[in-house]
Parts: sequence; structure tokens; C-alpha cells
Amino acid sequence: MDFLGQHAPELLPGKRSLPPVQGVIEAPHGTTIVAVSFPGGVVLAGDRRATMGNVIAQRDMEKVFPTDEYSAVGMAGTAGLAIEMVKLFQLELEHFEKVEGAQLSLEGKANRLSTMIRSNLGMAMQGLAVVPLFAGYDLEREKGRIFSYDVTGGRSEERGFAATGSGSVFARSALKKLLREDFTEQQAATAVVQALYDAADDDSATGGPDLARRIYPIVTVITEEGFKKLPEAEVSEIVRAVHERRLDQPDGPRAALL
Repeated sequence: MDFLGQHAPELLPGKRSLPPVQGVIEAPHGTTIVAVSFPGGVVLAGDRRATMGNVIAQRDMEKVFPTDEYSAVGMAGTAGLAIEMVKLFQLELEHFEKVEGAQLSLEGKANRLSTMIRSNLGMAMQGLAVVPLFAGYDLEREKGRIFSYDVTGGRSEERGFAATGSGSVFARSALKKLLREDFTEQQAATAVVQALYDAADDDSATGGPDLARRIYPIVTVITEEGFKKLPEAEVSEIVRAVHERRLDQPDGPRAALL
């Protein structure tokens, strides 16, 4: 980013000049992202729907990406800018590791992402906002950590769980009821699927699990062993188990997962 800022600032997401517009620019937007920490690490997940106004622009969009071996980011907001920002962030972390010979700390990664979001403020004011959720395993503290952001780049560390995107209000409410400090990895993965299910139930921009098209949420896990994306077969089993329970309890479980 520093190199581009000096030699070709117009290539940075927040530095591009846009023509004057009336109202908000219509572009595909992605939501919703959720994260839950458990004793061994953190789970980060996202739904697959992208919307443009009242139209479903894409049903199988990926919104959760690894940023390096021990961290990942889920992007809500303008889809094109979000993916571009993720690629630039991945490159930044890789460049730092090659130059310094060591990985940036998780705190440093979170701060760097905050700077990148702040550089996009001009476009955010025109409706092209990007609001990520960053999670990773802190090797120094030996635990999973979650960071949320606002459109100005303001960063907050979340405890236990977090959500962003248009369905975040409903997802957070679900996670608040389901959260347990002794979650296993499997229970944490089930909790994020439950939260996305509830978000899709009340937010039209959030896509629930699509059993007919076999489109399931992206669920990732970051532990001391590194980043891993749960296989589709494993996620589908979780989704189908949640769906079967919802046939008896449409509003979802009212107590912690067993």
C-alpha cells in the first residue's frame, strides 16, 4: 500500500476518482459474517448471498478468506471492493513476512486492516462501504481473537462472538443465547450455522442454507494448527441437522447446544 501510495495512488481502492452521483451507487453487496471463539481457537463463517437492491445478484458468493496461516477475514459490504481489499491485505501480510522473516502479530494484522478500511472512506461515503470481521489465533496469547470494524476503520476486539452485515443484529441475538465458554469446535461450528439460519429468517439480504441447490455457508476454523476450511460434506451434515431440528422448533433452540 505504501509503494502504491507513492507511485500510483489511483490504484488504491479509496483513491479512485468517481463521477458525481445522485443517491447511492447500485452494486452487489454481501452479508452476513459471524464469528465465535472457543477454547481451542475461533470459528469464522459467512452466508453465500450477494444482493443488489432488492435483487439477488449471486447465490454462492464466498465471503470468508484466509489472510495467512493463522488468520482469516470475512467481508460484508460492496462485493467487488471487498474482494480487492482482501487480496491486497493478503499480499501485505505475505510481503511483511518475506521482508522481516517473521509473521506480523495478530494485533498488528488487525491494525493494518483498520488502515486499509480507513483509506476507503471516500467510497464508503458514496455507499461503497466495506465492513470486515477479522479473526485469528494469537500464538502469543494462545487463544482465538475476534476484531470488528466500522466504515471509518475503527477497530474493536469482541469477546466470545461477533457479527457484521445486514443480518448481524439477528445473528448476534442468536449467538448471545447459544454461547458457552466450553464450546468444542463442532459446537462452535453448529452455533454459527444456527446464527446464520436466524439471520436469514429475518433479513432478506442474508441467504440461508439452500438444500435444494446444495449451497451451504462457508465455515472456517483457526486454531494453533492453522487455518482450515470445513469440507462441504461436513458443513452439509451440520446444516441438515440444524434443519431437522428447525422442523420441530422453527425459532431455533432456546438453550445452549448439547
